[in-house]
Amino acid sequence: MSLNLQDIPRVKTLTKADFLKYYFAPQKPVVIENFIEDWPAHTKWNLDYMKSVAGHITIPLYDDRPVDYKEGFNEPHAKMKMSDYVDLLKSEPTKYRIFLWNALKEIPQLQKDFKFPDFGLRLMKGIPMLFFGGRGSNTFMHYDIDLANIFHFHFEGTKQIILFDQKQSKYLYKIPHSLITREDIDFNNPDFTKWPMLKKAQGYRTKLQHGEILYMPEGYWHYMQYVTPGFSLSLRAIARNPKNFSRAIYNLLIMRNYDNIMRRLKGQKWIDWKNEQAIIRTHESNRTTV
Repeated sequence: MSLNLQDIPRVKTLTKADFLKYYFAPQKPVVIENFIEDWPAHTKWNLDYMKSVAGHITIPLYDDRPVDYKEGFNEPHAKMKMSDYVDLLKSEPTKYRIFLWNALKEIPQLQKDFKFPDFGLRLMKGIPMLFFGGRGSNTFMHYDIDLANIFHFHFEGTKQIILFDQKQSKYLYKIPHSLITREDIDFNNPDFTKWPMLKKAQGYRTKLQHGEILYMPEGYWHYMQYVTPGFSLSLRAIARNPKNFSRAIYNLLIMRNYDNIMRRLKGQKWIDWKNEQAIIRTHESNRTTV
């Protein structure tokens, strides 16, 4: 048995009016296949090019190790020169990923390679983020702290993506005071005996190829796995739904700081309690006994 996932709709291209009507208004994801052919990035951006322009920069790296109470919110697990990291990506599988890297601030010339598309949303132009990963590496299932609308542009290789909207949270074994699900869930091959509520979750899936764009609506859960080494650019627009916007403020100002304080005060007991509560709360909310 596998997860209940439907393919994300795909279009060749998309006008602003159609995007707003058919995808933004109903908050549905979509993949746009042919939209950035006029960007220099479409032909220039690959791992070798990134190595040539950013090889000297030391970058933060993340992997899929379990959360440790000693680590702060989004604290990197390692650091490496970009040139060495690209060599690693091209030579062997690795769990190391670059996460939320504002490379365009450090490498201004990259800003000439792309445009901010007009989809009718005001994009936050100061924080275009890059994400890199090696073959087989993946993120935990999570949603972004600001619950933003996200346009995810993929370059080089193939990336597999699974999405759930916030209505599915009650089935996903969400960790309280966090933005992730249980880290020991394999969303590619879930154990429904251990995680029975996942059978009720209804989501989406797709595989992104070079030059394709994925629109992820506000607060969507996402799991991403690099089928081959590659990287992506994310542009984001602030949450427009008042409920989502208020939750974003809460996450940024209260939840994140509260979690860091509890880690310092209770250590690993806090992490263990949260992991236990993810199971208890999920099963209780669905009136299911364990």
